[in-house]
Amino acid sequence: MKKIEALQRPKTQGITLEAVERSVSAATQALSALAHADGHICFELEADATIPSEYILFHHFRGYPPAPDLERKIGNYLRRTQGPHGGWALVHEGPFDMSATVKAYFCLKMIGEDIEAPHMRRAREAILARGGAANANVFTRFMLALYGEVPWTAVPVMPVEIMFLPKWFPFHIDKVSYWARCTMVPMFVLQATKPRAKNPRGIGVQELFVTPPQSVRSWPGSPHATWPWTPIFGAIDWVLQRTEHLFPRKPRMRAMEMARAWVSERLNGEDGLGAIFPPMVNSILMYEIMGYTPDHPQVKVALEAIEKLVVVKTDEAYVQPCVSPVWDTALASHAFLEAGGPQAEAQARAGLDWLKPRQVLDIVGDWAARKPKVRPGGWAFQYANAHYPDLDDTAVVVMAMDRAMRQHGLVAGMPDYKAAIARAVEWVVGLQSADGGWAAFDADNNHMYLNHIPFSDHGALLDPPTADVTARVVGMLAQLGETRESCRPLDRGVNYLLNDQEEDGSWYGRWGMNFIYGTWSVLNALNAAGVDHADPRIQKSVAWLIRIQNPDGGWGEDASSYKIDPAFEPGSSTASQTAWALLALMAAGATDDPAVARGVNFLTRTQDTDGLWSEERYTATGFPRVFYLKYHGYPKFFPLWALARYRNLKKSNTGKVAFGM
Repeated sequence: MKKIEALQRPKTQGITLEAVERSVSAATQALSALAHADGHICFELEADATIPSEYILFHHFRGYPPAPDLERKIGNYLRRTQGPHGGWALVHEGPFDMSATVKAYFCLKMIGEDIEAPHMRRAREAILARGGAANANVFTRFMLALYGEVPWTAVPVMPVEIMFLPKWFPFHIDKVSYWARCTMVPMFVLQATKPRAKNPRGIGVQELFVTPPQSVRSWPGSPHATWPWTPIFGAIDWVLQRTEHLFPRKPRMRAMEMARAWVSERLNGEDGLGAIFPPMVNSILMYEIMGYTPDHPQVKVALEAIEKLVVVKTDEAYVQPCVSPVWDTALASHAFLEAGGPQAEAQARAGLDWLKPRQVLDIVGDWAARKPKVRPGGWAFQYANAHYPDLDDTAVVVMAMDRAMRQHGLVAGMPDYKAAIARAVEWVVGLQSADGGWAAFDADNNHMYLNHIPFSDHGALLDPPTADVTARVVGMLAQLGETRESCRPLDRGVNYLLNDQEEDGSWYGRWGMNFIYGTWSVLNALNAAGVDHADPRIQKSVAWLIRIQNPDGGWGEDASSYKIDPAFEPGSSTASQTAWALLALMAAGATDDPAVARGVNFLTRTQDTDGLWSEERYTATGFPRVFYLKYHGYPKFFPLWALARYRNLKKSNTGKVAFGM
C-alpha cells in the first residue's frame, strides 16, 4: 500500500516533531472514523483456519449446510491462507500445523472441492508425509470421532460423571480455566452419547490416514510428558476406555442433566456460552442430542451467537473465535487520551460512557468458587459475558476512566466514574492469587498437574497468574495513587513482577506475542509503581529491547518464541510490536535513546495513506503453541498511542510517563 509521502524519512535519523504531529493527527482522525455511533469500537479478531473450518463442519454435523455463497467465500479464505508447505499454519507464514490442515481439508472437501485439485492434493500429501491425520490433536480427533472417521478410542475419556466430583477431588471443573470448563462441560455429554454427524453429503477423509484409524492402538498424548503425572493419567484413561460402557445409566442421565443445567445457567443469550466459539458449538450439539428441537429458544439464541461471529466480505468470509469490543474500546480510549485535543478526547469520553454500564455488578461468576466473599465489579472482554469478567480488561478500563477524569479538557461536564472505579478495584484486588500475581479470569487457578491429563495436549487447561495481567493491575493501583508502602497487594504484585523477570531482562507475555508484549506491560507498571529507572533490572530490560531492535528501526517477534522452553525469536517488524517496544522504553526513561527515534521513524514511514497501519503477522496469543490471534485493531491504536506519547514526552518538562500503561 502506498505510504504518506509527507511522512517519509530516512531509516535512522531525521525524525521531527512536526512529522510526528502529522502522523498523530492523521491516525486520530482515521481511528475516530471507525468508532460506532454509540462510541464503542470493535475490530475484527482473526484466528487460524480451524474456526471457519469448524463452522462449516458444525453445520453439516447438524444437517443444515450454510448458504452456498457463504461456503464459497469461506473456501476462498481457506485457499488463500494455505501455506507453501501445502498445509495451514497457526499464524501468518507459520509452519505446517496438522490439526489446522486436517480441518481445513475436511472443510474444503465438505463444500465440494475436488480432492484431486492441486491445492487439495498438496494438503493431503503434506498430511500423509507427517504421519497422517492420526497425529492431529485431541480436539481434532474428537471432531473426527463425531463424524465416525476415527474410533472413540482415539479420544481420551472425559466421563460426564465428572459433574458429580466434589471440590476436594484432584479434578473438578472449578480447577480448570473458564475457557476449558465452558468447552468441556457440553463435551462431556457429547462423549457420553457419542452421536454421529448427519453429514448429508456423506463426506469423509479416510484418505488422510496412513494406517486405517480403526487399527491404530496408540494415539498421541500430551506433549508435556512429566513424571509421575503423565503415566498416572495415562493409566486412568486406559481403565476408563475399557470400563466406561459399564457405567450405570441412571447416574449418567443425572450427570447429563447437571451438565445441561450448568450450561443453561451460563448460556449468555445471543453472546453465547463463554462468549467464545467452541463452547457455543458444543452447547448447541449438547442441546440437540438431549432432545431440543432446532426451534427451541435456547438452541435458536445459541445459533444466533455463532452467526454473529461470521465476517463476510466481498469475496471471502471467515469466523471469529470471539469479539473484542470492551478491549478494543478501552485501549483505543487510551490512545485517544494520549493523542489529546477536542476530537480525540471527545471520542475517548464516548467510548468510556459506552463502557460504564457494561460493568458486571450483579452476577456472581465462576471466579467466586475461589473468592466467595468478593463482590463482582469487573468488565468482560466481549459485549456480554457476565459470568466471566476479565481482570486485564477491567484494569485497562479503570486506568482509562481515571485518566479521563484527571486529564485537562475533560474536566468540565465529565461523568463521575469514581464509583465504577472503586467497585472494580475492590473486585480486582479481591482476586489476587496467593503468589501475589493476577490471572485473567480466576484466582489461584494453578493446579499445574492437570495440564498433563491426556485431554490437555494443548497444555492450556489452566489460568495461572501471568506477568502481563499482573502488570496491568499493578499499573492500575499505582496510577490511582497507591504506593508499595501503603498498599500490600500492590507491593506483592511488584515483587511478583521483579521475581518473574527472565535472565535476559525481558518478561514473558502470556496474552501477547511475547517477550516484547510482556516487557512493555511490566515496564509501564514498574514505572508507575515508582521503581527507579536506574535500577539494574530496569536497565537490563532496556538494554534487551535495544539489542533486539531490527535494522529497519522496528521491532518484531515470531510465534516460535512460545516453544516448550520459551525464548525470544526475532520476526519481521510490525506496527503493534514496535509500538509496545517504544512505550516500554519511554516508560523506562529512555525516550532520548536513539533506538526510540529509530522506532518512531519506522512508524511514521510505514503509516498507510488512510492514516493507520496494517500488518499481516499475528501478534497476540490465545494459547501458546496451539492458538494465536490477530487483533485487527492492534496496528490501529497502539502506533497512535506510541507516537502521541513520544510527542508528549518530548514536549514535557519532566519526560516521565505519568500513567500505569
